[in-house]
Amino acid sequence: MNAPLPAQVLKQHLIDPEICIRCNTCEETCPVDAITHDSNNYVVDPDICNGCMACVPPCPTGSIDNWRLMVRSEAYSVQEQFGWEELPKEKALPVVDDAAAPSSDEASDVLAQPAAQTTFTLPGASVPPWSAAHPYVNLYTHKAPMTATVVGNYRVTGADTESDIHHIVLDFGELPFPVLEGQSIGILPPGVDAQGRPHHARQYSLASPRDGERAGYNNLSLTVKRVTEDHGGVAAHGVCSNYLCDLAKNDTVQVIGPFGHTFLMPNHPRANLIMICTGTGSAPMRAMTERYRRRIDTGENGKLMLFFGARTERELPYFGPLMKLPRDFIDINLALSREPGQPKRYVQDLIRDRAGQVRELLADRNTCIYVCGLKGMEVGVLDALRDVTMQGGQDWSILHDMLRREGRLHFETY
Repeated sequence: MNAPLPAQVLKQHLIDPEICIRCNTCEETCPVDAITHDSNNYVVDPDICNGCMACVPPCPTGSIDNWRLMVRSEAYSVQEQFGWEELPKEKALPVVDDAAAPSSDEASDVLAQPAAQTTFTLPGASVPPWSAAHPYVNLYTHKAPMTATVVGNYRVTGADTESDIHHIVLDFGELPFPVLEGQSIGILPPGVDAQGRPHHARQYSLASPRDGERAGYNNLSLTVKRVTEDHGGVAAHGVCSNYLCDLAKNDTVQVIGPFGHTFLMPNHPRANLIMICTGTGSAPMRAMTERYRRRIDTGENGKLMLFFGARTERELPYFGPLMKLPRDFIDINLALSREPGQPKRYVQDLIRDRAGQVRELLADRNTCIYVCGLKGMEVGVLDALRDVTMQGGQDWSILHDMLRREGRLHFETY
C-alpha cells in the first residue's frame, strides 16, 4: 500500500527570481511582513505567509504569483530562497491510494493556512480601467534582454539646481517593444554588485505615449533622476540612475519588460484624468498628457487636471513645455515647497484649494485618478480626496471603494 498523504501540506508562496525586478512593491504591500529581501532576491517566509494575496495584484511582472504544494517539513526556507537564481523544479507529493486519499473537502483543509486571515486594503485599484488597452508584459527578461540605442539624453531641470533629472530617449530599431502609457521597463546596468553578481534591473516608468517619443517611431522615453543621496539625505550612489544620466547618443543599453497591467489610462472617448505627481513621478503623467495632446483635434479628449509638486520651478522636470500647453487643454496646479518668498505648498494643499473642480470630476464616472511619486504622498493625497468628498456631503469610504473596484484610482509610489 502507498504511504498516506502527510497531515501537513503547505501551499508555499514563492517569488520567481528570473522575472522579479526587485521593485519592493510586494514587501511594502504584505500586511504580515512575510516578504523580505537581500542583495540577491525577494523571498517569502513560509512560517509567516497566510496566503492573503494582498501582494499579488500590485506586482508589475507577475513574478509574485507562484505557488507550490509542499510537505510542510520540506518547505523551502528563507535562506534557501535567498540563494536561488531560478525557481527549483516542482517536487512530487507522496502518492496515496484511494482509501488513504482525503476527499476534496478534506484536501482543502490539509493545505495549511492560519485560522485568522489578515485583511488589507490597497490604497488604489488592483485592476485597470475597463476601457484600457491590452498591455504586453515580460516580452524580454533578464536572460534574454533587448538592446536599445540611446538617441537622446537631455537635462530637464535647471542646471543651477541640485535636482539633476534627465529625459532619455531609447530606440528599439526593428525589434518589437509595444508599450502603453503607465507601463514601465527595466534597465540592466553593466557591472556587478559587491558580491560579484550582475546588477539586477532597475524599473523606470515610461514618459512617452504608446506611439513613441517621436510619433510613429519605435522608441520611448524615460525620466531619470541622478541619485546621489537616499531619502534621508545620506550620500548614496545610484548605480543605474548615474549610468543612465551619463549615457551618450548612440550608446546601447540592455532593457527588459515591459511591465505593468493596472496603472493604465482609459481608452474610451471623453475620459477625464486627474494626475497627481512629484518629481520623476511626472513620467507617466507626461505620457498620458502627450497621448491626449496628439489627439487634441479629434474631439475624443475629456478633461485633464494636473497637480505637480516640486521644491522650486527650476526643479520641475518639463516645466517649459508644460507651461506652453493650452490652458483649455489641461488644468495645471503647481505645488512648490521651497520657492523663495512663497509659502510651502504641497499637492494635497492644492487638491483642497480646488475642491469644487475636483468634486465635479469625481462625480463623473468617466474620471480616473493617477498618483505617482514618493511613497509618503499616498496618505496626504487620500486625506485630501476624503476632505474634498466629505465637504460635498458624500461618504468617502463608499466613493473610495467604488474607485478601487472600477479601476479608477491608481497609485505608483516608491
